[in-house]
Amino acid sequence: MNIGEASEASGVSSKMIRYYEEIGLVRPAHRTASNYRVYGEDEVHRLRFVRRARSLGFSLEETEQLLTLWADKARTSAEVKKLALDHIAELEEKIAGLQAMVGTLRQLADCCHGDERPNCPILADLSGGKTAREPEASSPRALRRVAGRA
Repeated sequence: MNIGEASEASGVSSKMIRYYEEIGLVRPAHRTASNYRVYGEDEVHRLRFVRRARSLGFSLEETEQLLTLWADKARTSAEVKKLALDHIAELEEKIAGLQAMVGTLRQLADCCHGDERPNCPILADLSGGKTAREPEASSPRALRRVAGRA
């Protein structure tokens, strides 16, 4: 099948297939005499694997490690599980960071009157300053406390 068909069958765009080939994540497709890429079921299966790993947030490096483990029939499942658990820890750290951002932004939005006045604790916080009319709760230190980052 050609790259368009491989793209449709795998769910990976043609552009990403070319990129993955360029960086060595997937083997370059066989070429016809007229230099067209030709993909088989093995290549499509590998592309599906890459798409799924990437959809779960694995980095390109982690995806490459997973592909190596997948191809290694002598691997232990413990190696794969360690990669997955490490990735879970990274995701949980990102989630905690995003939750802290939500808390900070919610506090800033709560402190903003949202009226016709120019004073805005949101902009004051972003600029690193504080105006005299803004409540103490909108200070960066107070906001970090509210967000659990004291």
